[in-house]
Amino acid sequence: MSYRSKAPAHPGEILLKDFLEPRGLSQKQFAEHLGWTYARLNEIINMHRGVTADSALAFAEAFKMEPEFWLDLQRDWDLWRARQMHSSAKALPSVKKANKKE
Repeated sequence: MSYRSKAPAHPGEILLKDFLEPRGLSQKQFAEHLGWTYARLNEIINMHRGVTADSALAFAEAFKMEPEFWLDLQRDWDLWRARQMHSSAKALPSVKKANKKE
């Protein structure tokens, strides 16, 4: 199987570059808007923490969008990272269906 060698964007990077910076919002301002600590938001933006279902809901509500957008970004990031470390598992042999006798 061929997988892309370049990492997909982390949701924190998308949050900063595509949502906060164009609006002129600082991390501190956005964290306060969400009722979060600065550290929690900063860890997501700096890729030290992933986007959870709860954070996806908060971002979606703040930007009037669907939470699946954020969860899809996180899934793509997590899967890419896992593929970098993954050792292939041997495939199971095919299972033959038994003939049924009536």
